[in-house]
Amino acid sequence: MAYGPLITGHANPVVINAAKKQIDMGTVYGTPSYAELELLKKINLRVPCAENVRLTNSGTEATMHAIRLARGFTNKKGIIKVNGGFHGAHDSLLATSGPAHCIPSSAGVPEDTVKNTHVIEYNDACELDSLLQKNKDVAALIIEPVMGNVGVIPPKRDYLNEIRKITLEHNVLLIFDEVITGFRVSGKCAQGFFGVTPDICTLGKIIGGGFPVGALAGKQEIMQYLAPAGPVYEAGTFSGNPVTAAAGSAVLDTLSESTYSELKRKTKMITSPITDLLIDRNINGCVQSSTSMFQIFFGIDSVTNGTDAGNIDSKTFEKMFKYMLRSGIYLPPSPLETNFISTAHDDSDINKFVEIFDQFLRSIQS
Repeated sequence: MAYGPLITGHANPVVINAAKKQIDMGTVYGTPSYAELELLKKINLRVPCAENVRLTNSGTEATMHAIRLARGFTNKKGIIKVNGGFHGAHDSLLATSGPAHCIPSSAGVPEDTVKNTHVIEYNDACELDSLLQKNKDVAALIIEPVMGNVGVIPPKRDYLNEIRKITLEHNVLLIFDEVITGFRVSGKCAQGFFGVTPDICTLGKIIGGGFPVGALAGKQEIMQYLAPAGPVYEAGTFSGNPVTAAAGSAVLDTLSESTYSELKRKTKMITSPITDLLIDRNINGCVQSSTSMFQIFFGIDSVTNGTDAGNIDSKTFEKMFKYMLRSGIYLPPSPLETNFISTAHDDSDINKFVEIFDQFLRSIQS
């Protein structure tokens, strides 16, 4: 599923035809297009925080611009992320906790670049509050409402409501990184699903219909700080590309409440029996999901944050990945990625998955 974009499956004819039609009219204009406007309208109408929307070329660009916008709007420097959260491959968020302060998590990133980045654990609202009590120079918390870059980790009950309350109390912007969850967990994204509205959100994957895309959206008073209306610079030659916009708009047109109900049913068709199989075969592990996202973790009863994700049995997962691949099922090759269900999967695909997974468990038992 290409790490998330293909919610309607590979080469969906409706999406392909929309892209082909736009290609015949032109691939880039250097000015806003009708296709871009249509996609922006659909995002604006469906996403709770999206009073204003700006398209970019990737999720990485969207989160990079969202961070700059938060700093420009608040006139503060600090950024908080959660342990295990991935928000694009740009310098200020390629950071991890160090002995005294954050350190770069990639070669080529200067330590000075991450000196204003703070890392906390997911599902721990008290740690966020404690950090903000001590540090008043924080512009924003950026967080995946459902973590999808350390497998799938849903929020604990009321966790998102709590961090929304805390960020408001400390005048810190809340950024939901919905590059994965946007139009994946519901037609109103995760923020609509959980009923928690951030100040800014970032989108990607699904809204491009299989083409490169990203978006940042948010409250009007914040978004007006972006150039050319405001002082925060953001631009890109291919941002809002009409081919991408036409494909993405076609995808959104196919998604309805019944679509998400069916995706959830299919996901449960996988997660329930494989959970039972782990128990029946007496193999330590768990399966975690959110609508059409799921992941299998070995060697642990539950995963609630990035630290838990670091304690999983990755060797058994690697064995499973290779076994499934040899059997014709291509999973993401890391336990810290996410499996996705699409509208193109049918019940026979799911039954095949469960059957081969059972065969794998039998093989490691023997």
